[in-house]
Amino acid sequence: MPGNSTQSNGVAEAVHDGYQLTDKDVKQLETPDEDFQLMTWKVLGKIIEENRLGDLKRVPSDLRRYITWSHATRKKYGTIQAFILVERLGWKDLKPDNVTLFACGVHLVCWTKSPIPTLDDSVPAGDLTPEARGIIEDFVERTFTRHLGKENVLWFKNWASIQSVRSVEHIHVLVRGAGEEFLRTVVGTEANGEITKGIGQLEREREMKAIDE
Repeated sequence: MPGNSTQSNGVAEAVHDGYQLTDKDVKQLETPDEDFQLMTWKVLGKIIEENRLGDLKRVPSDLRRYITWSHATRKKYGTIQAFILVERLGWKDLKPDNVTLFACGVHLVCWTKSPIPTLDDSVPAGDLTPEARGIIEDFVERTFTRHLGKENVLWFKNWASIQSVRSVEHIHVLVRGAGEEFLRTVVGTEANGEITKGIGQLEREREMKAIDE
């Protein structure tokens, strides 16, 4: 199927311009979506519990879109960091002060300006220090678990060696059974309780301003 080729237009252009596909990427891209087995909540929990984060995979077509998007974004903004700071977070710099939450379905990304310490000699490379893991677990418990229940919340931070966005610190939180009312209380909320712009709002406002001009 043309749509499942590793050499679809966007991916081919990215590779031509220097995007490095891993062996895992190549295998994923060669797999038709209909042959890809979605992970159950139980399987996700087991992978995260056993710290086998390298086993987490995107749906092949989603991976293809991500590679195409990341390549186009780097061409426009220079780096993924620049895009995230300007268009998603509205931050001028990375001076540590807060955490921002954004949602995508049941997959939430929590961004922070504070460095998250990792172990230099860990296997896999770049795993969390015990202190960092404790701080994150406390944050996740206060923000999510106490409201949704332990059985409905999973979190992880990719090892440094497999992070796609390394320059802006973040963790991933997976939730189930979260209603819209609860999500509204955390999505786009700073750690100090202030509400920030929603996903894509900065981009839309900039586009509208350009049209008006």
